[in-house]
Amino acid sequence: MPSFQTKLKITGLKPGNPPESVMAAAVEALETRHHVESNQLDIVGGVPQISLRFMVDARDYAGENDDARTSAAMMRDAVERVALTGSLYVLRRSRGRWSPI
Repeated sequence: MPSFQTKLKITGLKPGNPPESVMAAAVEALETRHHVESNQLDIVGGVPQISLRFMVDARDYAGENDDARTSAAMMRDAVERVALTGSLYVLRRSRGRWSPI
């Protein structure tokens, strides 16, 4: 099963939502379609960024990438219910390196 990672910048919280609701929404959304291997919060250039690593069912290369992009977009939609977001990145692990798709 190929491994993917999605990274999403968080630019603010919507009123009434605690900070932990951001990661909870992201994980919950991705888990509806894939196994989430890990998640973390980093500060990149002073901006919070969540990163989630997940597995996609094996099939053709392009189809796997499409599934990962679709799932990342669904995750972003879920997070946008509780927070304001910025850039979204989707990366695929190949031969020990993460490459944008």
